[in-house]
Amino acid sequence: MNLEIAIFGGGCFWCTEAVFGELKGVHSVTSGYAGGHTENPTYEEVSSGKTGHAEVIRIEYDPAVISYRDLLTVFFATHDPTTLNQQGADVGTQYRSAIFYTTESQKEEAEKFIEELDASKEEEGDVVTEVRPLDHFYKAEGYHQEYYKNNSSKPYCQVVISPKLKKLKDRFTELLKEGRESSA
Repeated sequence: MNLEIAIFGGGCFWCTEAVFGELKGVHSVTSGYAGGHTENPTYEEVSSGKTGHAEVIRIEYDPAVISYRDLLTVFFATHDPTTLNQQGADVGTQYRSAIFYTTESQKEEAEKFIEELDASKEEEGDVVTEVRPLDHFYKAEGYHQEYYKNNSSKPYCQVVISPKLKKLKDRFTELLKEGRESSA
């Protein structure tokens, strides 16, 4: 099995990690930081907005089971790619919409997808998602990993993450892991 890596920033990594963990062909999802200038940043440093990093997820997936295009489709459908440095109440460059590609084909596919999305006028504005090469991925602290799974009853999870998961399950049933179609 040849696994590939995709790195997406779509606001709070707790949300994106929960979404992508539901998809078949996804072997692991790790919350972390990318795109900044500080080495080994902490959550507090990234949250200050001074490191240049975005909250991102590192997806390890099997392209024989789920395509990069399918990952892009879910990514763009589960966050707002037209708001600069903001997702909902989360504001700052650390919450920007970003794709950090690991191969030239990922770059080309992401750029093409954005062009198609802009041309379709599906979004109520131009896509502002940053597309750039991955320089370095820094794994977030342990308490951020599998946050939704470990804290699903907390208010943030109920108000922000649970509706995203419902949308995912309503819209992308065919991409979900076995047994995930009706849970949430």
